[in-house]
Amino acid sequence: QVKVMESGGGLVQAGGSLGLSCSLSPGGSRVRIESMSWYRQAPGKQREMVALISSTGTTNYTDSVKGRFTVSRDGAANTVELQMNSLTPNDTGVYYCNVGLRDSTDWPYSRWGRGTQVTVSS
Repeated sequence: QVKVMESGGGLVQAGGSLGLSCSLSPGGSRVRIESMSWYRQAPGKQREMVALISSTGTTNYTDSVKGRFTVSRDGAANTVELQMNSLTPNDTGVYYCNVGLRDSTDWPYSRWGRGTQVTVSS
């Protein structure tokens, strides 16, 4: 069974940096990764896409993190990293990893991780 797991959250002061990591375990399933994304959900707010990296390496960021966050991927290891710099309290939330996949029949689907908490203190 395909599993997605995040790590690296924690508490950091405003202006600091934090790195998140997400790994995909295919669990024996024959899948192809199309994209790996980071989302976040702040208390009382909807989940929003923060950063995405496609299978070709194309990246996309929400405006509020451009220039501060960097998403990168190790295709061989099925992992995606999110380096977050110059953090502000507005970056606080639960960060989720989402992996866009295609199965052996080329059917598209996605899997979510359980999330990791990031708290930025002022």
